[in-house]
Amino acid sequence: MKLPRIEGKQLRYMIVMLAVVGVIFGIVFGYKAWQSMMMKKSMAGQMPPVTVSAVKAELQPWQPRIRAVGSLRAVRGVDVTSEISGLVRTLHFASGDVVPAGQLLVQLNADADIAQLHALEAAAELAQTVYERDKKQLAIQAVSQATVDADSADLKSKKALAAQQAALIDKKSIRAPFAGKLGITTVNPGQYINPGDKIVTLQTLDPIYIDFYLPQQELSRIAISQKLSVSADGYPGQTFSGRITAINPRVNTDSRNIQVEGMLSNSRQQLLPGMYASVEIAAGQMSSYITLPQTAISFNPYGNTVFVVEQGEAGPDGKPRLTAKQKFVTTGTRRGDQIAVLEGVKEGDTVVTGGQLKLRSGSPVIIDNRIAPANEPAPKPSED
Repeated sequence: MKLPRIEGKQLRYMIVMLAVVGVIFGIVFGYKAWQSMMMKKSMAGQMPPVTVSAVKAELQPWQPRIRAVGSLRAVRGVDVTSEISGLVRTLHFASGDVVPAGQLLVQLNADADIAQLHALEAAAELAQTVYERDKKQLAIQAVSQATVDADSADLKSKKALAAQQAALIDKKSIRAPFAGKLGITTVNPGQYINPGDKIVTLQTLDPIYIDFYLPQQELSRIAISQKLSVSADGYPGQTFSGRITAINPRVNTDSRNIQVEGMLSNSRQQLLPGMYASVEIAAGQMSSYITLPQTAISFNPYGNTVFVVEQGEAGPDGKPRLTAKQKFVTTGTRRGDQIAVLEGVKEGDTVVTGGQLKLRSGSPVIIDNRIAPANEPAPKPSED
């Protein structure tokens, strides 16, 4: 098939038309690009500043501490019970009494047992008389050695029975095994109790133990006699001093925690067994770190960041604007509302502590600290 031949005049016309169309498209696309660039520049220049709170990074003394929650336990504590059954004749204490070791607490009825003891003692005395008489008879060959031996065995048996009965009677006088404070009892005279029935609780309250658990990573930071400070919700604002008395030689295989025992002075008997309390242990040397409120740190999988406020370019009024610049930081230990910053922030830097969600690097900011996040090393709960 033969294509039609294009005349020179037509060819020039087509070239002119294509050139005109190309120029038109170039002008249109160029104008759109210029318009977009100007719009971005205009929007960037008119971006409203973000209101944030900020704080100056400062070096502060830092005492490394280990924190845990523990449970209080009496140095000596027991539920007083009876070894034998019997009828309660008299109570020799009142609920809440402080008693010395060995004080009589409960007397069970032992009339029949005492009568039985007298009978056994009488039998033992008779056996003693027979034994002494037969020993004299043996000296003049009036009785055999076998008779004297039988008398000796009978005497020992009867004395043993009397001693057994005396021990049974003694068990009916229930005494305090050690000095301490009694709890509340519901036992009354005339009540029949069985072996193992609880009569009253007895606790030694001064000093008092506290048991708590720490991760195995903290094992190298604790030692026997190390000082600890304990606080309880029942006594806000008050601390109790103590020391570590024992460290369990075995780590729990389920939790990988180790049990630690501490002893506290409790002269006013404010702390009671069974209470839970917060424990703080001073571990390591005092040092200084740049300290920030924890709200200043954005914790991310790819790294922790902060926004540092810097002076940026001049605004329309000619004054330099404040802008936020995002920086990566390396953080350390925490205490209360604060966190130690090891790298990424210098002393004197102004760091954003609130309002970071609206920021990106280079955003203009206005600092307003009328409502600022808490920054206490040892915050206390408030009832307001």
